[in-house]
Amino acid sequence: MNPLEQRLDYKFRNPLLLAEALTHPSLGYETQRHHFDNQRLEFLGDAVLQLIYTEFLFDTYPDFPEGELTKLRARLVSREGLRINADALELGKYLMMGRGEEATGGRNRASSLADAYEALMGALYLDSDYVTVRRIVLTETRERLENLSLEDGNANPKGRLQEILQAIAPLSPSYEVVEQFGPEHLKQFVSRILWEGRELGRGTGSSKKEAETQAARMALEKRLWEYPPSADLSSAPSPLVHNPVNPL
Repeated sequence: MNPLEQRLDYKFRNPLLLAEALTHPSLGYETQRHHFDNQRLEFLGDAVLQLIYTEFLFDTYPDFPEGELTKLRARLVSREGLRINADALELGKYLMMGRGEEATGGRNRASSLADAYEALMGALYLDSDYVTVRRIVLTETRERLENLSLEDGNANPKGRLQEILQAIAPLSPSYEVVEQFGPEHLKQFVSRILWEGRELGRGTGSSKKEAETQAARMALEKRLWEYPPSADLSSAPSPLVHNPVNPL
């Protein structure tokens, strides 16, 4: 067994599946030769992990409504959540990738690590069965799962929002200041969040950072990403109205 197999406590019957899971697409691009990579296994592993965590949360939190279960699962399958799992396995040092990708920090890149972790779970599924993969995933992430309900999503609304959105699509939300008002010593900023061409929320604060944080809180409350782009949003929660400061 190689060190990664020892860490997983699992010996691959088909070592090529493990090799495929650990092969970054940059290797084929750089060599200009046909070479397998981990993208297809990543697709499979994503579905396997979704089911594992959905089943775990459903059983562990019998009193939680659908919305809360969805929030918890989004944390677990977000790019950052999967990167944490990959780091625990030191997955970066086992990846096979092009020299250019490695030179630019590919072994530590969150997207590469998250993709490789999903691919590894996909490879495990093909080489064994769902029960085996579930055992490995829940064993490896036990400590995080035990503390999951203690995490305060309100403490970092920008990070929480990014986790949710990146579980849906890889594009991160962007923030932009759309208005400033008030005198210099009482300057107020209005910031909005854009994601996939849609505005998800606005917030006001005495600094750009505070405005962005408030916008993220509003976006988490409105949850407009759950509506189709063409939906009538007249019944969606309205944003808070922030009146300009009227200094004495």
